[in-house]
Amino acid sequence: MTTATPPAAALPWDRDRARARAPESTPAWRRFTHALRTRVLARVRAGTTADPTPRDRGDDTGARGLIVPEPPLDIEELYHHRRLSLVRLAVLLVDDLPTAEDVVQDAFTALFRRHGHRLGSLDDPEAYLRTSVVNAARSVLRRRRTVRAHTPEREGHAPAPEEDVLLHEDHREVLAALRTLTPRQREVLVLRYWSHLTEAEIAATLGLSRGTVKSTASRALDALGRRLEGLR
Repeated sequence: MTTATPPAAALPWDRDRARARAPESTPAWRRFTHALRTRVLARVRAGTTADPTPRDRGDDTGARGLIVPEPPLDIEELYHHRRLSLVRLAVLLVDDLPTAEDVVQDAFTALFRRHGHRLGSLDDPEAYLRTSVVNAARSVLRRRRTVRAHTPEREGHAPAPEEDVLLHEDHREVLAALRTLTPRQREVLVLRYWSHLTEAEIAATLGLSRGTVKSTASRALDALGRRLEGLR
């Protein structure tokens, strides 16, 4: 039996579409780029035989060694606790805030239409959403490549206001270098250093083996190291 979709007023993410956007949290971006730069520099100093990512911990701990709390079972609670981190994840994959917000809104809407308000039937609703966001970001990038192949590139592109904040902060070089990676390399590093996932969690999110995640991270960090060295 299919559950009828309630009116839009019942969906918190639809209500949020009408609100003014809050400014991005610059400290959060700086923590991400600092962690990524630190790992790249440590790898350069140690040589390419160094582990590309910190060693995974047990199944009951996150990348920071903390006990992972039980995920919220109500979709509104999940939305209010995880929306912002998912939007920032999407921004790092698609490079602009409006598209990232749409990607996350669509992921929550699809989750709601399939499972309703209560999410007890899902083992890990956050992982479900994260995979949806990554897949949607891939679709966005594919569409962009198709459009660019048939549309002359405009000169003098001016960044949107939210992009301007990023471009004028200290972390802009890391973000610029991140954009030069392949989509898979970017996904692996963003999931590791922004979402703090283990290799096993990244593999599950992207549908890859742990070995592929490890080798992709290694190549991505090498590429970032060369790029950042070239900017000095």
